[in-house]
Amino acid sequence: DVQLVESGGGSVQAGGSLRLTCAISGYTGSRHCMGWFRQAPGKQREGVATTYIGGGASYYANSVKGRFTISVDDAKKTVYLQMNDLKPEDTAKYYCAYTSLSLCAAQTWVHSPESHRPYWGQGTQVTVS
Repeated sequence: DVQLVESGGGSVQAGGSLRLTCAISGYTGSRHCMGWFRQAPGKQREGVATTYIGGGASYYANSVKGRFTISVDDAKKTVYLQMNDLKPEDTAKYYCAYTSLSLCAAQTWVHSPESHRPYWGQGTQVTVS
């Protein structure tokens, strides 16, 4: 089974930075999609950033463009989300996700969290005040 374990969340002041890490195990290393999603209390889960294992384009929610960067270290089987210039509206539980679909469209997935039948991590809380 695929396992995703997030870390790096915490509480920061507005304008601060955090780097989230997701350790991945149980996947083949093929060119599939990875993503970060978030959910605030009382709201639906929304896409933050998506990309491809093995290299490829990255896609972002409009609300985080220019501030967040997703990256994947294929050798280490780790995905990162560098979050800069954090804002109070970024407060949410952040989830790492993976899809085993042989065909995936990261550009689509970022706008529809459940569309790629993802595996979810346990989440890590980010609070910005």
